[in-house]
Amino acid sequence: MPHQLTKVIYKRDVPLSQKSEEYIVIVNPTEYKKWSEGDKYTFFPDVVDSFQVFLSEQGNQGILGKPSKQQLENAFGTSKDTDVVEIILTKGKDQPGDGITSQTFATNQSRGSAIVDSRGKGLSGI
Repeated sequence: MPHQLTKVIYKRDVPLSQKSEEYIVIVNPTEYKKWSEGDKYTFFPDVVDSFQVFLSEQGNQGILGKPSKQQLENAFGTSKDTDVVEIILTKGKDQPGDGITSQTFATNQSRGSAIVDSRGKGLSGI
């Protein structure tokens, strides 16, 4: 049975003249809560579903894509996945996803694009 997942969303402060970008990481809600409350014994890889960062320029309910290394460098000062994920988890806000389960996201990149539709339809609408 798939387990429920939560999105952690980090929205960078940018001037109104620039487009808004939201960076999203998918986490295990139970382990994320322990980690965010300061439980130093929580194993970091148990907190995140994967170390993949998603990017949305349409808000966190739209289609999610994968940011380039340059976008990560500009937003976080690094493109190293573990550092970026930790910044998002530390500064971001969690949003429980009713329609998000561990089977919502494709794990095999060769099956299609890196675009994920987080509106609750799963992969059937892509």
